[in-house]
Formats: sequence, C-alpha cells, structure tokens
Amino acid sequence: MSNFFQFTSRGTTYRQETVAGITTFLSMAYILIVNPIILSQSGMDKGAVFTATALSAIIGSLLIGLLANYPIGIAPSMGLNSFFTFSVCIGMGIPWQTALTGVFVSGLLFVILSLLKIREKIINVIPGDLKHAIAAGIGFFIAFIGLKNAGLIVGNEATFVSIGNLKSPAVLLAVFCFILTVILLVKGIKGAIFYGMVVSAAAGMIFGVIESPTQVVGPIPSLGPTFGEVFLHLDQVFTPEMLAVIFTFLFVAFFDTAGALIAIASQAGLMKNNEIPNAGRALLADSASTVVGSVLGTSTTASMIESSSGIAAGGRTGFTSVIISGCFAIALFFSPLLGVITAEVTSPALIIVGALMASEVRLIDWTRLEIAIPAFVTILMMPLTFSVATGIALGFILYPAAMLALKKGKEIHPIMYGLFVAFLAYFVYLA
Repeated sequence: MSNFFQFTSRGTTYRQETVAGITTFLSMAYILIVNPIILSQSGMDKGAVFTATALSAIIGSLLIGLLANYPIGIAPSMGLNSFFTFSVCIGMGIPWQTALTGVFVSGLLFVILSLLKIREKIINVIPGDLKHAIAAGIGFFIAFIGLKNAGLIVGNEATFVSIGNLKSPAVLLAVFCFILTVILLVKGIKGAIFYGMVVSAAAGMIFGVIESPTQVVGPIPSLGPTFGEVFLHLDQVFTPEMLAVIFTFLFVAFFDTAGALIAIASQAGLMKNNEIPNAGRALLADSASTVVGSVLGTSTTASMIESSSGIAAGGRTGFTSVIISGCFAIALFFSPLLGVITAEVTSPALIIVGALMASEVRLIDWTRLEIAIPAFVTILMMPLTFSVATGIALGFILYPAAMLALKKGKEIHPIMYGLFVAFLAYFVYLA
C-alpha cells in the first residue's frame, strides 16, 4: 500500500497520513450539519440530505484518493448549496427536484469535459504567477471564513466589518484554540492542528461553551425522500431558465475546484513544471462525485478548501483521502458526536492554514505590473466577494488585457483568451 500511494517519494508515513486525514475530516465535518440545514429550506428532507452528504463525501474522497493519489476531501460545496436553495429554489421558484436534476446534468457535463481532458488543459495553461495568486487568495479567503465563523470578525453598518465580542465565551474558546495551535506548530509538533482541535473541543465541553452530546450512536436516516428523484425530472431542465442555472453550476464549480486543486497541489509540493500531475483523474473524481451526489440527494460536490488543514498536518498522498472517507463512514453511525466539532473549534485551523497558504505571494513577480496587478486583484477579490470563482474571473480578465497593452499577446495561450471572453460574458449575465 505504501508503494501504491508513493509514501517514500512524497516523504510521508501511515501515521502522518492518518493524522492528516482525521484533521481534514474534523475541518470538514460541519458540512454534515450545515448542508442539511441549508438544503432543507428548499423543501428537501433534512435526514435524507444528511445521509446523502455523508455518502457523497465517502465516495468522492475515496475516488480522488485512489484515482489521483491526492490528499483531498470532497463534499457538497458550501457556496453552491446556498445558490441551490436561495437563488434557484426560493428566488426562482424552481422545485428542488428540478434543481437537483440540473445538478445531475451539470455533473454529467463535467464528467465529459474531464474525460476529454479539457478541464485539465485549462488548469495547466494558467500562468504560474496566477496560480500562485490563486493559492494565496484562497489562503486569505479561508482565513477570512475562519475569522467570521469564530466570531472574531463581524458585520458592521458603519465600517462594513469590525472585531467581534471578545467577552463571548465562544470567541474566547476560538482564541484559545488559535493560540494553542500556533504554539504547537512553532514547536514543530506534527499534527498540531488536529491536537489543537481535540483539546479545544474538550475544553469547550468542560467549561460549558460546547454542549456535550446526550448520546453517542444514532440511527442512519433513510435516503428514500431524495434518492433517484433526478431521473423523474429530466424533461424539465431544458428551459432557458434551467439552462442558465446549469451554466452557473458549471462555471462556479469548475473554477472553485480548479482553484482548490491548484492551491492544494502547490501547498503539498506536488506541482511540477507549472503543471499538476494526475489533474485529469482528480477532476474526474470530483465530477463523478457530483453525479453520484445528485442521485443520492445533495447539491454539487467539490474539492474542499479545508483539505489544506490536512496538508498542513502532513498529508501528502491519497491515503489521507481514504482516511477522510473512512471518517465520514464512521460519522454516519456517530452523528450525535458531530455536535462538539463547532465553528469555534474548526475556525482557528482555517485561519492558520490561510496564513500558510498566503506565503505563495512570495513566488509572484511583483516587479512586473502586468502580472502584479491581476495577481493582486485575484487575491483581494476572493475574500471581498466571498467567492473563489469571482476572484479568478477578475484576475483572468485583467491579465490578458494588461499583456495586450504591452504588445505581449503572443505570450498568452489561446485558451486564456477564451477564458477572457467567457468571464466577460459571465459578468454580463450577472449584470
């Protein structure tokens, strides 16, 4: 098994991969609670969505680990589940069954694009400086998410954002977890992020900040209310309205996943000659899990940015993903325990991982304005628009424009011009 996952060449061990897998799972575990809450507002059965969420994460994480040998967890995308519920179902009045069929169709299109290696080709022609900007931007983005979820940063009508309530026990727990994890990290303790979360969860229960679970094992909810609904509504997706929805699913999921894959491969040191090895297999696993997830009863899946926490803990191979998959399988039976993995426990890990990923800015050529400004906009707009895809889109519009202004158009791959036009069209569509 160590030969299959290339432990020696990637400098890792079973223990290191296991700790990394558990760390990523703990960082992702919130999706088992949040995804059913969000999708249930569209009319879907909350219990069925819980089971579908876990099963799609099990299958997706296992696929990307075995096919691509990447330490990545796959689960329903937080951005796209909100788009599914609030924009498509509630905003446009589309029944959840039809919207789920749209997810199924977009997943099939993703599989085709992955098999034809179109997605892989697009990712590999992105200039190196923009790839570093994407990785750094995601670092700032997930750090911002961590600060927000921990309550350290809150909304403010006068200044837009401001510091949170430092008297709040939940905020103080998050601060404790952050400081503890930083101390463990700087002392060079492997698995510091994992240990920090475990100790913080225990401290939270001891001091009453986190409610202790009343039971350990719970029944697995039935998939019956959602399973196979996509096959009953295929005739309802070929309308202008639903085609626009499918396009949006495709666009956002494509570049969210591309951004996460670039960032994670860069952080793990897997990128070679500005290309990501086995990118096609990773993208195929990602798209296949969307198809499976829609059949089971959940919105679009994606490579989770939280996987970077496992990489920071030492994850370097697909064995990490196998562990993630196994943890989700166990979670099906121990759902009551998930309540102790709160935002106060996981958010500090996201802040720290964001700091580690932000170091990619050092690899950008800041002396050339035609590179520096698009890279800066890519980085800045991810947290400010709360969207990886939007940050990428704005950077990819500016880069060709700046290069053309300097008469360096021949240095740009034709695919980048295609993306330039596609992104402009996307923003026109949004307007």
